Formats: sequence, structure tokens, C-alpha cells
Amino acid sequence: MKKLLLTAALLATPTAAAQSGTLVYGGNGEPISLESGNITDGISINVQRQIYDTLIDFKDGTTELVPGLATSWKPNANATSWTFTLRKGVKFHDGTPFNADAVVFNLTRWWDKNHPYGLRKDGRTFEIVGDLLGGYKGDATSVIKNVVKVNDSTVRVDLNKPSSVFPDAIASGYFGIASPTAIKSQGARYGTPAGKAVGTGPFVFQSWRSGDRVTLTANKSYWGTKPKVATLIIRAIKDPSQRLNELKAGTIDFASDMAPDSLRSIQNDKNLVAVKRPSFNVGFVSLNNRNKYLKNAKVRQAVSMALNKKAIVDAFWPGLGTSNASFVPPVLSRYNSSKVPADYKFDPAAAKKLLAEAGYPNGFAMDLWYMPVSRPYFPSPKPIAEAMAADLAAIGIKVNLKTEDWAKYLEDRNKAPGFDMYMIGWTGDYGHPDNFYSAYYGPNGSSDIGYNSVQIQSLLEKGRAAKTEAERKAAYSQIHELTYKAMYRIPIVHSQPLAAARSYVKGWVPSPLGSEPFNTISLVGKK
Repeated sequence: MKKLLLTAALLATPTAAAQSGTLVYGGNGEPISLESGNITDGISINVQRQIYDTLIDFKDGTTELVPGLATSWKPNANATSWTFTLRKGVKFHDGTPFNADAVVFNLTRWWDKNHPYGLRKDGRTFEIVGDLLGGYKGDATSVIKNVVKVNDSTVRVDLNKPSSVFPDAIASGYFGIASPTAIKSQGARYGTPAGKAVGTGPFVFQSWRSGDRVTLTANKSYWGTKPKVATLIIRAIKDPSQRLNELKAGTIDFASDMAPDSLRSIQNDKNLVAVKRPSFNVGFVSLNNRNKYLKNAKVRQAVSMALNKKAIVDAFWPGLGTSNASFVPPVLSRYNSSKVPADYKFDPAAAKKLLAEAGYPNGFAMDLWYMPVSRPYFPSPKPIAEAMAADLAAIGIKVNLKTEDWAKYLEDRNKAPGFDMYMIGWTGDYGHPDNFYSAYYGPNGSSDIGYNSVQIQSLLEKGRAAKTEAERKAAYSQIHELTYKAMYRIPIVHSQPLAAARSYVKGWVPSPLGSEPFNTISLVGKK
């Protein structure tokens, strides 16, 4: 992934005058929150990435780490402590200084449940800290032990256990550094449509019209590459067909997560350019261990054998998706185990037999929840869910299809007893298998399905602490074997997300990570 280069025409060097015009992006839904550290979804990251900077960034179009708000980062001898040297002279959009105090404030409010400005009483959970960093202050599983201000431009993060991937994790788009002054002054309104979001990033928050759009303006004092447009509007357009129609009409300038079957239509329009993001995701279905049927291993195996994954992928991702038995995308396949089959076996007859052996010869009924928004891994969630429901009906499992608002969907899946079976996915945040496995098999990652394997968590710690590639491969190949046998999360697809833009959009470098800053984009010849 580090050597990945995109060759789309969009990557031509922009020549337009700085900070002119309005750039309109067709987003695939409304952000959940603009409060950094308090999101788990890619829709929110896409907006936040324009407002905030992270301590460490990624080189455009790759997963290679480069300096962000930290100019350097160094571990101690055993990687149980990381020291960050901070960029000097940077200010937040509200004019307050970026420094070590701001970094310590952000990291500790996410991690420490008793932080006075953590806003837990107002519903903040900072769930992603548990997912990617093991837990919170006081938890035995927490990766972070302490956050220390060394001086005004140096911060040290001490860890409870060695981690060579800590810089990658903290570079992910969830962890933008926000203005402590803005958070203190706004309280519960911060990051909501009723408040503001204040970072150091290339664009400055202006307004959030709920259900419609977020409007940003160029940060003329940005420390990095200054925006090429004066205004950035990010619209919430859930329906991919509507995004395509608006793109063709020119009411939006570019968009991601287009329906795969729209590729030919895009290619046949002289005013549009099709862009294929690198495949770095997984779309899957999760089976709830709290469900009386699904806690039975034979039932889970029957479900895995009933789903005609290849037919589903061929139908909904023509030429833009692959199906296999791995939770990590193909680019990380070197961490897979040779002992695991290429894919789950499709065998409805054997699946029916397994149900009978489990005590359900006549089948049973359960809910299948599908997301209400298109995502890179599931661009058309409802028809995909209908196809899976038909496959399950063929072996006697009657499926009730359900959905709800995206924010509530993400919240309710974690409320016991949770969803019986639900569709979800993950676009990688950094180029390491730890990101995929920790998010859904780590100590806090499995709260949605009530399955926490001590053995898998021990192997995750070994993978993070590994000093050699051989040690990493040994740990993650074992995790691959265990997760395959458990069958609690069944991979459906690794997609190559389709994006598109008007031909006058120049300088867009789509990232394999699913979001990128838009400050490099210019509008050359837009009328």
C-alpha cells in the first residue's frame, strides 16, 4: 500500500488561482458528529478530515505515515512509550495556540472517563478509543497508560504494553486535535448542528444544516497546503442514484461510494471521470452470540454455508468486488493463514442438515438489520440484504429485514441484547491488520455480539508488540484461523469503491483509507 500510486486524470497538477470558487461534494449521508474522537463511522471522518489535523498524517493516496501536527515521533527501546515532537506556530481556527497542552487535553478527554470535559454525562462515549486502543483509563486492557506533557512542544504517551502500531492508530481520522477552548466554551453543543467544530485543518467550519449540508471555508492561515477553493460544501445525499444524477447535472462536483453498476454510465459521460479507490475494506454480517439460535456453532456454520457470497458479489459489485474467507483486504493477504480455505463453502443442503442437527429441522425466524446509507463496502444495502434473506429462507431461516436512522443504527447495535444479525463493514484506517481485527475482535470491539475471545485478544497484543515481520505473520495467521472457525463475523465482500467527478475537478487524490483532505482540489474551467 505504501507504494500505491493513482493514475486517474484527476491527479493532474491544479493550475487555478488559490482559494477561488465553491467546491461541492456529494456525501453518502449526514455525519453523526463533528466532535473528534467520538465517532466510528466514515461519513463523519470525511467531514472531520477537512476541519482537523491529526498528530500523524498519511502520504496522499497511501498508508505511509508522514508528519502532521507532530513533526516526529520516536519510541523507547521496547515501544512502551512514544514521544511526539509538535509543530510550532500552528493555531486553531479560533486563534488559540496549538501546543502540548492541547494534545494532552484531547487525548485524555477521550481516554479518561473522569475527565472534566469528557462530556460523558451528555452521552459522549469515545467508543473508538476502546475499539482501537483497547480501553480507557483504569481498564486492564487499555493500551494507554499515561499522557505526559514534556514541554510546550513535546508530548509523551506511555503504554501499558509494547505497541509498534500506536503511531498508525493515532494517525487515523478519528483522532483530530480540537481546540480545548472551543470545547470548554461550548460544552455539549460542541460538534453538533447547534454548535461548532474547531480544529487546525485546511477548512474552517461555518455551519451544519441538519439533514442537508456542512459548509466550510478556506483556512487562509493553514500551515500546510492551502485550499484551492474559497468554500467547500459537503452535502448529505444518501441515495447513490441521486448522487449520480446530481453529478451528471453538475449540482455537485464530485462524489464517492457510487453504485458499482453505474460505472459504464459514468464512463460514457464525457463530462465525468470515473475513479476507483484502492480496495481496502471489508463488508460483513455479524451474528449475535446472545441470540439463542446463533450461539450454536452449527447454526452459525449453516448461515455461512447458506449465503451464496459469490453470486451476491457478482450481482452487486460487477467487476469491483471479491469474496473470500478473510477479514482483512487482499492487500494484507500475507497475514492470512494457509490453513484457512479460500472462502466459506456454499452448500444449502449441508446447511439444512446442520440446522436439523442443531435441533431446528423446521428452521426459525430472526431479524437481519441493514444500514440505511450506502457505504464503500455495501453501496446498496437493502437489495443486498434481500438477497441474503432469500438465501437463508432456502434453508428454513425466515428473516425479518429491519433498518433505522444511521446514528441510531450504530448506537443500538451495541445495546444488549443487540441485533440478531446485522450488516456492517470497515474501511481501513491504517495499513495494518491490527486495525481490522482490533476494531471487531478486540476487548471492546465485540460488545455488539457478546463474543470476546481471550485467545484472540492475546494474539492481538502479540501482533502489536511484534518487532519482526515473521512475528506479525505468526500472530495474525492464528487470528485468521480462529475468526474463521468462530463464524461470528462472515466476510461478504472486499470492494473496490467507485467514485466520480466532473472533468474540471483537478488535484483530487482518493485515499485507500476512505477519506482524504480536499485542500489539494481545484476547479479548472468550472462554469
